[in-house]
Amino acid sequence: MSEKPAENIVLIGKKPVMNYVVACMTLFNSGVKQVSVKARGRAIARAVDTIELIRRAFIKDLVLTGINIGTQQLTGLEGQTSNVSTIEIIIAKP
Repeated sequence: MSEKPAENIVLIGKKPVMNYVVACMTLFNSGVKQVSVKARGRAIARAVDTIELIRRAFIKDLVLTGINIGTQQLTGLEGQTSNVSTIEIIIAKP
């Protein structure tokens, strides 16, 4: 059995910040009350920019309900391991 993916998660990657802002706004406009924005490595800055842009330009009374940080250990193609920082920012509409 395959798990149904969580519908209120936005994974941050290499696309422009506005793409992720639109993804979050689309979730909020579809009736979701809480959105989780997840990023790791260099994309963490893009995740923070996404949240700040939403807070300043679109939803002024947005509430940060949680920020989780951590580290993932990744194994490269040749067997070497590296630590990658992770962040999850949970935002909610009041």
